[in-house]
Amino acid sequence: MALEVGKKAPAFALEDEAGNVVKLSDFAGKRVVVYFYPKAMTSG
Repeated sequence: MALEVGKKAPAFALEDEAGNVVKLSDFAGKRVVVYFYPKAMTSG
């Protein structure tokens, strides 16, 4: 799925480094930078 600049990100939840689930909605009303990168040792 591709996002367009200026569009809102869809709701999602991911685990942090400690295994805690963090939801995008946890940061409602705050500025958030979301950065995705390829898994280590992959060709991505």
